Amino acid sequence: QVQLVESGGGLVQAGGSLRLSCVASGRIFSSYGMGWFRQAPGKEEREFVAAISRSGGGASYADSVKGRFTISRDNAKNTVYLQMNGLKAEDTAVYHCAATLAYLKTESAGYAYWGQGTQVTVSS
Repeated sequence: QVQLVESGGGLVQAGGSLRLSCVASGRIFSSYGMGWFRQAPGKEEREFVAAISRSGGGASYADSVKGRFTISRDNAKNTVYLQMNGLKAEDTAVYHCAATLAYLKTESAGYAYWGQGTQVTVSS
C-alpha cells in the first residue's frame, strides 16, 4: 500500500503561481512513477497533467500545461511536486497525485494509488 497526501492548493489570481506537494508513505517511494491529474468542476473524468519517472530523469506533460507546469520529485523526502506558473482560470480543479509501477503513464487507469486531492482555484 502507498498512502498519498497532497497539499499546497489554494486561491490565486490568473497569472500567479502555486506549488503542490504530495508526500508518500508506505512502500518504497522510488519504486513508483508518479503523476498529477486534475478534475475540473462538473467533469467526471480526471485529466492527465504531468508524470515523472522513478528516478526523476523522465517527465511528460499534457499539452495544456506544457511550458507552464513543472513536475519534480525528491526521493529522499518521499515527495513529488508540481510547480504551476502562469495559472489560468481553466486550471481550476481538484489536483490529485497518483502512483504507478509503469513508466510515464498518462492514463488514470494505469495508476494504483491516489491521494484525496487539493483544490486549486484561479480567479480571472
